Amino acid sequence: MVARLDHLKLMQDAPLSKDLRRQHLDVTRRYFLRLGAAGLGATQAIAAWAKESDAEILEEATADMEYLTYQDEFGTVQRGNPLPYTLPLEKRLEIGLERETWKLEVIPDPESNAAVVNPMTRKKGNALDFKGLMKLAEKHAVRFLKVMSCNNMKDPLGMGLWEGVPLRNVIWLAKPTHNVRRVFYYGHHNEDPKQMFRSSLPIGRALEDPPGDNPIILCYKLNGQWLSGKRGGPVRMLVPDAYGFKSVKWMKTVVLTNEHQANDTYAGGNNDISSWMKTMCRFVYKPAKEKAGVSIPVTGLAQVGVGGLSKVQVWINPQGKEWPKDDPYFTKAPWRDAEILPPPTHWGGDLPEGKLPPDVQFFTKEGKPEHWPMRYTIAHWATLIKGMAPGKYNVYCRTIDKKGNAQPMPRPFRKSGRNTIEKSLLAVEA
Repeated sequence: MVARLDHLKLMQDAPLSKDLRRQHLDVTRRYFLRLGAAGLGATQAIAAWAKESDAEILEEATADMEYLTYQDEFGTVQRGNPLPYTLPLEKRLEIGLERETWKLEVIPDPESNAAVVNPMTRKKGNALDFKGLMKLAEKHAVRFLKVMSCNNMKDPLGMGLWEGVPLRNVIWLAKPTHNVRRVFYYGHHNEDPKQMFRSSLPIGRALEDPPGDNPIILCYKLNGQWLSGKRGGPVRMLVPDAYGFKSVKWMKTVVLTNEHQANDTYAGGNNDISSWMKTMCRFVYKPAKEKAGVSIPVTGLAQVGVGGLSKVQVWINPQGKEWPKDDPYFTKAPWRDAEILPPPTHWGGDLPEGKLPPDVQFFTKEGKPEHWPMRYTIAHWATLIKGMAPGKYNVYCRTIDKKGNAQPMPRPFRKSGRNTIEKSLLAVEA
């Protein structure tokens, strides 16, 4: 039976960017077209399809996929009145929100006894400017993939290739010696203390990367292009393993402190400000209404968190059929595996010809990922629902991480990242 692509239903309640939705449609459409060839009734098509392995089908399905999100099409969470990047050019030049005039201070916290030999300040004239940052980049620049995601929103904001200089290389320029336990940082806030948005990290995370993780960077490029003001340029913080509130925009000040408490702005909203990104999945094209006997395509995105990703699964349950209350996460349900699609060969986004530049972290010299799916990125998934009898159903999707934890475990609490199991409604008619 043929997958009826004209019946794919776009989720109207999902805030995925138009770019992510378009990219996802492109890859899954090709995937289902190839699978559907076996049911077209054409003997020649059936024979050709039967000779190909699943891997070959999936490779062709993703051949032209654009994986990265264009800068202008990222979902945006932002603060500021007025928004700093909307200020007139003359004002942006004055306050250092253009590359020509940008400067970063690295200073000790005046409220603690952090010992810093060479504070870098505008007043002293030794704050780091963009030219100095580019000089560091000649030796230390790194590039890596990361999905941008908000811990209080259910869908990713966009997928990018980010480039910058590790924060530690700049911290060491200030020559800290002792009494430093945390680093906190903030960007331009219109000279209004009430508008300040700041975040913080243990100094150990800033100076050293856990095995398999990328460094925290002062980011100046996205998808090979200079970071736009809307995306936090000219320079923003980029914390690869964390949600977006750690990646503060319009960077101006880094503070080294001996205080042990976090002082993140997000903490005031009852958020877990030390949470790694979680692994979870969402529908993109969900079933809505179909006829019995028709194969129904279901597709989605998986956000790959710190726990990695081993499986995406789907479960169909008749509406009205009560589930035991002592199993709120449906752990005993008859879940079945969906297909996690392989990495693209065309990365898209703003990259010239959709090709990755050299020396992307955790990629081979041939430009292929060392493993897939990669942590802190997204993965596309797809499946076909077959043999459905007439009736109304709830369709659920979930992930299984590399340690066998089924979503929303091992961290089901919403304030450390929203990862509830998503449900979609399906009506099958006779």
